Amino acid sequence: MGVSGPHNYTESSGNVFADVGLGAADELLTGYSVRQILKDRNLKQLEVAELLDIKQPEVSNLMLGKYHLFSEGRLIHFLNKLDHKVFIQISQRDEGEPFQDVALIL
Repeated sequence: MGVSGPHNYTESSGNVFADVGLGAADELLTGYSVRQILKDRNLKQLEVAELLDIKQPEVSNLMLGKYHLFSEGRLIHFLNKLDHKVFIQISQRDEGEPFQDVALIL
């Protein structure tokens, strides 16, 4: 069964959290990325704790999506420990553009 007529959509900025207007969208995307990598690796919480050098309660908070409990710098450090490169680009901001953009490129 098809749908006829024009479809309205908005192109994503690359950060779904920012697109829906959530505060701390960059932190959410960074934390979500860490969590997804860990889930994809099928690691047990003890293994994650050892890999990231954190305590089990922190692993639990991370896996439950409580990213606000971690600084963005710490989440980036976790990505590095998971063998992922983090690229930060500084450029002139055009009028109307947000001051920060974060995108996940796999």
